[in-house]
Amino acid sequence: MGSLEMEKKIVGWAARDPSGVLSPYTYTLRNTGAEDVYVKVICCGICHTDVHQIKNDLGMSNYPMVPGHEVVGEVLEVGSGVTKFMVGDVVGVGCIVGCCGKCRPCDSEIEQYCNKKIWSYNDVYTDGKATQGGFSEAMVVDQKFVVKIPDGMEPEQAAPLLCAGVTIYSPLNHFGLKQSGLRGGILGLGGVGHMGVKIAKAMGHHITVISSSDKKRQEALEHLGADDYLVSSDAARMQEVVDSLDYIIDTIPVFHPLEPYLSLLKVDGKLILMGVINTPLQFITPVVMLGRKTITGSFIGSMKETEEMLEFCKERGLASIIEVVKLDYLNTAFERLEKNDVRYRFVVDVAGSPKLDH
Repeated sequence: MGSLEMEKKIVGWAARDPSGVLSPYTYTLRNTGAEDVYVKVICCGICHTDVHQIKNDLGMSNYPMVPGHEVVGEVLEVGSGVTKFMVGDVVGVGCIVGCCGKCRPCDSEIEQYCNKKIWSYNDVYTDGKATQGGFSEAMVVDQKFVVKIPDGMEPEQAAPLLCAGVTIYSPLNHFGLKQSGLRGGILGLGGVGHMGVKIAKAMGHHITVISSSDKKRQEALEHLGADDYLVSSDAARMQEVVDSLDYIIDTIPVFHPLEPYLSLLKVDGKLILMGVINTPLQFITPVVMLGRKTITGSFIGSMKETEEMLEFCKERGLASIIEVVKLDYLNTAFERLEKNDVRYRFVVDVAGSPKLDH
């Protein structure tokens, strides 16, 4: 890899078309600018959004595409204007690497809602070059979009927090749902859902996991510490929980009816949507009107919330449940993720994978 002020030729694993098959791809990173941090990737989590992107499920994919937005790495170089980081720091990079800096969301430190935000991959940076993600040797990122990983937190454990962790933390923070004693529901027990149980329990909430089958009951109750487990097709049990929850975090990334879950909410309860779904969802209005209920959404979190969430997880000793794999296992990992065959997050050991020739 190159040195400061030189373009760096690196290898990443890229999808070339909507088949989503990943293979080694050589490309160059931009010069390390004054505000930039040059990060050698240690590891990177695999998120369900990566599946949507490599397969063009949302109709916006550009190829070749190196996915990966739960990136943990080591700082190798910093630009002359960088004040937050030093060479040798272990840092994280999430879903966003740029924003306009001038709009209302940017002024309010919720840059994830900037209409001109720049995604970590499958986007175009201000220099006109395609952004590429974390399944690669290195990244060059503006310091604003880099966070310090707390001392003592393992890189592999930190990676999923940069998307799954902050995606849960942000709505609990924004909607005033951090106080203890609340009753919450987590709909879907995947990568985001399992962190939802852990973070909400650490805040002192009574948590009910809601799933389509019974197969994760023991996992939810015994390993993750959930208080209750509901199978959505069990009408009698669902009826028992009607009007009892302050909020439900809905992590399901495929089409599903909303009415059964809206009925579980108390008056003023919130259904918070997090799954990326490209087909319209439906509900009848009385289910919402007769309880003054809210259907809302939340998208990842701000850089400020990411830093808060990492400290919260460190203080409470929260860790992701992960399966670590190498780069050459990526395609198999994506196939397994599509079948929900992972407990609960794949993390790719990038630095420990066999090196490829440029």
